[in-house]
Amino acid sequence: MNIIDKIKENAKKANKRIVLAEGEEERNLRAADIIIENGYAAITLLGNKANIEAKAAEWGLKNIAKADIIDPLNNPKKDFYANMLYEIRKNKGMTMEEALKKVEDPLYLATLLIKNKDVDGEVTGAQHATGDVLRPAFQIVKTLPGISVVSGAFIMCFQDKKWGDDGVMVFADCAADPNTDENKLAQIAVVTAQTARTIAGIEPRVAMLSFSTKGSAKHELVDKVVNATRIAKEMDPNLVIDGELQADAAIIPSVGAQKAPGSPVAGKANVLVFPSLETGNIAYKLVQRFAGADAVGPIMQGMAAPINDLSRGCSVDDIVSLVAITACQAAGNTY
Repeated sequence: MNIIDKIKENAKKANKRIVLAEGEEERNLRAADIIIENGYAAITLLGNKANIEAKAAEWGLKNIAKADIIDPLNNPKKDFYANMLYEIRKNKGMTMEEALKKVEDPLYLATLLIKNKDVDGEVTGAQHATGDVLRPAFQIVKTLPGISVVSGAFIMCFQDKKWGDDGVMVFADCAADPNTDENKLAQIAVVTAQTARTIAGIEPRVAMLSFSTKGSAKHELVDKVVNATRIAKEMDPNLVIDGELQADAAIIPSVGAQKAPGSPVAGKANVLVFPSLETGNIAYKLVQRFAGADAVGPIMQGMAAPINDLSRGCSVDDIVSLVAITACQAAGNTY
């Protein structure tokens, strides 16, 4: 069983409800039909009920009738959610009139459904830019206690099983934060470790990567990684983490033993935390192409509830997989 199949099985057990904010879009509807049929999650669709039912009938989607459908433009609870949004944002200058207009936006309504615990998580982005997805998330759901940064992790699945745990590793941050300081880097390490446990099903051994191993180079960029490692240990004293480590020292046993003897991580890391967004993004793409690894993600980390952003070029299968991941996040979102 591959990692996605394992995630889907865990999603079934989680029994969570996920909202698809782009409920009239074809890929979302086809994905919802598969998700409901297989029991990966209960589904709430945002959109016009008549349009959704007509499209489902046209495309032979027999399970859409089992989804909850909420029309943001004709929502009987519109005033309730508008008042909720107003209370959250009034100190930022939002008026009630503005709140009433905002709750007609599916992206805002989806996050309010999460805030009110009507659903457990959200998947969207097939028709919207990442900034549009994250803006209401930051305003309404916000980040976890003690976490100020949202990051993006990829589960990397290798044909060569010697890497990580049986060919599974987790890379971060590869997708979200371009201004990572030592405090943010520490937070990314802690939440990525939880992603490794909750989604990838592996016990994390976290390598904080640098161009230096244990003082082999002196530079403020090295200091950032050293300090981030210390802060991460303070945040989670039970976390198996080490740094600063060069990439070869992190993943090659003989190099790790030579460069960082006695390290609990060197030579056997299964979670790689990169020192910056550009290094993480470049690395995962190179590994994906050169090593033929499957890259599952990005999995957004750090929000108080799981909100995941699709690529606008996503497939139906991508949506199904990300809903399953989101359900698993909702089941284990305790970090």
